[in-house]
Amino acid sequence: MARQWGEAAPVRPGAEGTARPAVPYEANPPYEANPPREDGPAHEPGSAHGPSPDRETGPRHDAGPAHRRQTPARRRGPRTVLAVYGITTAVHLLALGLLSTPGGAGIKDRLLAWDALLYLSITTEGYPDGLTYDDSGRPTGNNLAFFPVFPLLTRGLYRVTGLEPGTAALVVAHLSLLVALLLVHRLLERIFDTRTATIGIVLLAGAQPMAVTFLMGYAESTFLALAAGSLLAAHHRAWLLAGVLALLTGLTRPAALAVVVALGVAVLVELWRAGGPRWRPIAGLVLGALGTPAYLVWVGVRSGQYDAYFVIQQAGWGTSWDNGAAFADFVRETLLRGDGWVPVSTAVLLLAIICATAVAWRRDAWPPLLVYGTVMLLVTLGQSNYYHSKLRLLIPALIFLVPLARGLAKAHPRTVVISLAAATVFGSWYGAHMLTTWRYAI
Repeated sequence: MARQWGEAAPVRPGAEGTARPAVPYEANPPYEANPPREDGPAHEPGSAHGPSPDRETGPRHDAGPAHRRQTPARRRGPRTVLAVYGITTAVHLLALGLLSTPGGAGIKDRLLAWDALLYLSITTEGYPDGLTYDDSGRPTGNNLAFFPVFPLLTRGLYRVTGLEPGTAALVVAHLSLLVALLLVHRLLERIFDTRTATIGIVLLAGAQPMAVTFLMGYAESTFLALAAGSLLAAHHRAWLLAGVLALLTGLTRPAALAVVVALGVAVLVELWRAGGPRWRPIAGLVLGALGTPAYLVWVGVRSGQYDAYFVIQQAGWGTSWDNGAAFADFVRETLLRGDGWVPVSTAVLLLAIICATAVAWRRDAWPPLLVYGTVMLLVTLGQSNYYHSKLRLLIPALIFLVPLARGLAKAHPRTVVISLAAATVFGSWYGAHMLTTWRYAI
């Protein structure tokens, strides 16, 4: 066991955190006396195979047997991630090609649809000067609703390399996904074990119904890379790095609130562990919390209206905080009278995500990861945006994949392979269907 804790919408794109006492989630030292097993979680503290729970396991500076046992799994990690990326990407693109209409939009056009077009306009033309209005004088949605990190990375790449902007956007998305998978794999490996981590990234990149978004000119893969990096840095107790990455996450998507709250939980536990204030964790948290507010203030100053960002979101995409009322109405109406595949499947999948998130709340899970995924779920379901965008908005949440990954990690290898293959085929088909058949924004 792991260580114990002591409406279809109009056709338009959707817009868019003295001795120290032992602690439950202390980061693994470089040479751990009780290293994670590749085929399962670390031994129970206090068992015949592990240290007593009242002994703190400190770093070892010798290259002893524990180090030698860890090295092969760590060396295989990048190769495993590359294989998962390659296979899941190939399946997604194959499904997209099979479902595309001959003579219609090609695969690249599909990957650069909807919000990707708006990110590209920011990349090439910059942001508007402020609020925009229709002929009647009412505010309209505009590109200030989209945060700057992804388009800035795209602009930097195409200016340096000379790539066409659309190609540069896809390269940024794919490189971000690779980095995200590496970081998520390492994080889950440290919290659970190697097998759970590998299954987890297959579910993340392949089986999620809208995982194809990671391959598109969207900010989701960049957001996940930064969020996972911040969580991993916090697990290592590298507080300033965690704060910098959280700040950048906050400049990528407003859902970075989840990262900031998770970092706050990690900092609180660290301060309790240290028995008093420490400047690095506090500084990291303050730094991490600055990203999204900084962008909102910039939009307000640029527009001459302090709440300009929220006005734009409401005018363009109907997005506002309603405590989940719109989501509850959607689920009730869909389950009682819905007859379309997309609304019915969306309602069922969102309910499944809620249940899986609840199941993930176990004593042996790492609290900041639980908080990160749960806050992302609450933020997504608590807003009155398009129901058919919610699955896409949740693909970086991670936590609802953990129960399935942990369950499959205990299964026979043949069961694991069949289950992951079937799930990846379904997830790829679902995403391709949404990009080729569904007529509205994702």
